[in-house]
Amino acid sequence: MKNFNNKVAAITGAGSGIGQQLALLLAKQGCHLALSDVNEQGLAQTLALLQDTPVRISTQKLDVADREAMKQWAADTVTTHGAVNMIFNNAGVALSSTVEGTSYEELEWIVNINFWGVVYGTKEFLPLIKATGDGHVINISSLFGLTAQPTQSAYNATKFAVRGFTESLRQELDMQNCGVSALCVHPGGIRTNIANAAKMNDSIRSLGMHPERSAKSFNKLLRCPPEEAARQILEAVQKDKRRVLIGNDAKAIDLIQRILPAGYQRVISLANSWSKKSKKGKRSPKID
Repeated sequence: MKNFNNKVAAITGAGSGIGQQLALLLAKQGCHLALSDVNEQGLAQTLALLQDTPVRISTQKLDVADREAMKQWAADTVTTHGAVNMIFNNAGVALSSTVEGTSYEELEWIVNINFWGVVYGTKEFLPLIKATGDGHVINISSLFGLTAQPTQSAYNATKFAVRGFTESLRQELDMQNCGVSALCVHPGGIRTNIANAAKMNDSIRSLGMHPERSAKSFNKLLRCPPEEAARQILEAVQKDKRRVLIGNDAKAIDLIQRILPAGYQRVISLANSWSKKSKKGKRSPKID
């Protein structure tokens, strides 16, 4: 797919962040849009930003964890737009917790959204995209789909799963030579609301971490603007790349994992321990 003019793109999580910026950039290039998000207010904000664009736009409140809702949205997209060329499975959530402290309900919540949401979006849209003979499946993993991190076991599990699922899909599409391709995206610290919206389990206190302070610290690492992430994703689609690493942090993590495929775990553990001791040493003495 060399250009997006007069194509149709479906985007989950389009109410903010990368999803919103993908919508804006695609509209500027003449691409029609089917936008979805569980947050209707966010969707309305995206639609307002697109009000002066000449492309056709449809919106849908959607929980990506609902398979039947995803199936209906895919069918409605074709009914409204006549065809669909791309699905951006972008919606996702975060959870900080230890393995021991994570409840089964929390695991089901994040897996249903981050993994099954991608599966549903891929499977429901893929036959429709193949019918055009010119399309792309874009699945958002993470730099945490490259290496594991303490307190991120559930998030890591979903993002590693998205990576494996998408890489397998890409190989199958290559073998079928059907005009449809797939891209796995590994963003680093993108300046979105994911940290503020993340669930924080008190179990991380057992590692010397504080839920509220951890969210603030993580926010400081979110440096890449979402519009830059969206630009790089669309460029990767046009170049038919198999994967794209967004941000120097993602590239550095990928390099470390290649050099130390198992040893990186010790490096990260030591770095977290050093950071914890450093912060503790800077605290003012407590006065009762």
